[in-house]
Amino acid sequence: MLIETLVADAFGTNCYVLSAGPGSECVVVDPGIGIAPRLEDLLAERGLKPVAVVLTHGHLDHTFSVAPVCGASDVPAYIHTADAHLLADPAQGFSANMMSLVGTGLDWTEPDDVQALADGAVIELAGLRFTVDHAPGHTAGSAMFHTADAEAPYTVTGDVLFRGAIGRTDLPGGSDAAMQDTLRDKVLPLDDATIVLPGHGPATTIAAERARNPYLKRAAQRAH
Repeated sequence: MLIETLVADAFGTNCYVLSAGPGSECVVVDPGIGIAPRLEDLLAERGLKPVAVVLTHGHLDHTFSVAPVCGASDVPAYIHTADAHLLADPAQGFSANMMSLVGTGLDWTEPDDVQALADGAVIELAGLRFTVDHAPGHTAGSAMFHTADAEAPYTVTGDVLFRGAIGRTDLPGGSDAAMQDTLRDKVLPLDDATIVLPGHGPATTIAAERARNPYLKRAAQRAH
């Protein structure tokens, strides 16, 4: 699997482009603020054709460029059903202070084709197979997407799990209790070899996070 990463200008959000290799179809994950022009260049350079945009959750720093990216290639956006409303009104997912960081006068457009996903759904896109794992806590509709190639399993975690940290739970729709359940029931059972592609920061592995991430350590203690 070919994994390309673009880091957004604001909030350092990771946008991933996943494909079987150069010159093939691809999936765009979480196109954030200022991503569209660089994404267009990357797609042209690698000869990639988007077939879908996959969103780990509905926060604006992960969805800002979803409409132009979807529109440019006439492709759908996939998001868990519990966050689908944030594609119609992203302000519902941010506090007033957070919205002020994005900027005033936001001219927001919802993608024409939004596909709402349920927990456990399996979608096949660009020759890749993704399993949807509802993982609430950061938002009500946060989801992880599991896929694999011949080398290793991969999980796109969005803002559920970072290297050494987890996503915040104090924004609208967030829940610390739900996050604790997600870490215990959804993250800890993942195979140690799983490569984590987080919403912010560098990639990591479940083995590394099990060993050093204080939030996962705390979740492991709760599991016993």
